[in-house]
Amino acid sequence: MKFLKLSLLLLCLYACKEEAGDAAQSDDLEVYDFNGLEPLLNQNDDKTYVVNFWATWCAPCIKELPYFEQLNRDYKEKNVEVLLVSLDFPRQYDKKLKPYIKDKNLQSRVVALNDPDMNTWIPKVNEDWTGAIPATIIYNSSGRKFYEKSFTYEELVNELRTFIEN
Repeated sequence: MKFLKLSLLLLCLYACKEEAGDAAQSDDLEVYDFNGLEPLLNQNDDKTYVVNFWATWCAPCIKELPYFEQLNRDYKEKNVEVLLVSLDFPRQYDKKLKPYIKDKNLQSRVVALNDPDMNTWIPKVNEDWTGAIPATIIYNSSGRKFYEKSFTYEELVNELRTFIEN
């Protein structure tokens, strides 16, 4: 009887652990479903946001990631926030994503998107997005632009300047 009660208690705790839209913590990695991530894609304050969708298995993403880190360092004092949204598979968080973040000493905020309903959330990010990565959004209270491409550092800075120099 004790085993049954304990099993039911554990089952209830597991089932109630997180509500839709909440972030789950996975050893300092914020993991969101799209409802939880969406507010981070639509903040309305005095900052300019650079949001990059990437994954450790995406070679072009890995190639450009240092540029986002450099942008984070160079423009943090100019009210720019870089958010790196990992699309790595949940089973790879411990083996690939977290070690990559640690090994590369990523200083930008990194969150993981764990929402298998891509057909629903991809067009909510941008109606023209095919789902290919890398993909980036730059936005602030006066505008928003979506890019389905890789960047050099110079290209990234040039795009960012159109937002912060207005």
